[in-house]
Amino acid sequence: MKNNTMAILFAADAENHLNDLTIHRTTASLPFGGRYRLIDFALSNLVSANITKIGIITKNNYNSLMDHIRQGRDWDLNRKNGGISVYPPYVFNSSHDVYKGKIEALYTTRGFMLEASEEYVVIANTNIAFNIDFDEVEKFHIEKGADVTVLTYKVEDPIVRKVVVSADKNNRITDMRLAVDADKGAQLCTLNIYFIKKDLLISLVDTAYAYGYDDFERDILQKSLDSLYVMNYEVKDYVAVIDRIPSYFKHSMELLDPKVRESLFYKHSTILTKVKDSVPARYGVDSSVKNSIIADGCVIEGTVENSILFRSVKVGKGAVVRNSIVMEDGIIMENATLDYTITDKDVIIKDGRHLSGHESYPMVVVKGKVI
Repeated sequence: MKNNTMAILFAADAENHLNDLTIHRTTASLPFGGRYRLIDFALSNLVSANITKIGIITKNNYNSLMDHIRQGRDWDLNRKNGGISVYPPYVFNSSHDVYKGKIEALYTTRGFMLEASEEYVVIANTNIAFNIDFDEVEKFHIEKGADVTVLTYKVEDPIVRKVVVSADKNNRITDMRLAVDADKGAQLCTLNIYFIKKDLLISLVDTAYAYGYDDFERDILQKSLDSLYVMNYEVKDYVAVIDRIPSYFKHSMELLDPKVRESLFYKHSTILTKVKDSVPARYGVDSSVKNSIIADGCVIEGTVENSILFRSVKVGKGAVVRNSIVMEDGIIMENATLDYTITDKDVIIKDGRHLSGHESYPMVVVKGKVI
């Protein structure tokens, strides 16, 4: 892609639905896949398409996000022209209120967009793990003469928060609505990733902001389906939308399939993350590891099966970790057992403790807890 596109990312979207996992962090910095954060997928895909002017709109709990992205060096974004710009969560008013929705949030980046020379804008949430070729998205957008291109994916039995899309045979979107209980089977839903001409976006946001609107999908896209040429670009590769604890667990466990890992981390671009100089994982004489992802720095002396262990996790002798996710610096002491459990960073599970959730809703232990 020519350097003709910029991007605006939303660091927060689904905190209220991710509960204990986002008490201390924003969605964008949620750990995923053993060593990554969710924002890594957006940044890596954009840079691979030569989109290097990126604005990130924060909302709350964004210290971990700032620590992770630093100056963008790990994605080759520490540059004089372009790179990463981080925007606080406040709208332009004297009371410094936090923005209510995407329209107010986009309005705060108005100057950022006006000063940019790029012609197009990618707008995206960061609660998505994906590997998308944005060169193909731009090509599709231009060939179709679209005003807005909406990236979509198929969802089985979507939950009520999902935005369901209907499109005609020419891929023009004819309807956008919230899913209802009656929506069963495969439905086309938005990924909350959009490709749009910058000048059009500014105009739409300015008008919507003047009327006090706040919801981008409802108050701009849905109301403009007759007047704008809004096109559907269906993403048929693997995508993981992380909007609830069960979806985080489900998509994490899917990474244990080599085909899913290959599609998600390497298909169109290589997913990059913050580099840490950790030692290799170490396995004890009596350790047993099956079908698991083990990050660097781990020390395994017990049993690990069908699980994901982040950096520097310790599993003691006689301990058993099954169907679980243990985040960075977790310690599972001797003879403890985890099954369908997610432990956040710096969690200590003491000797002989037994924690068990269920595949449909795993147990979550918040950051820093000792059990």
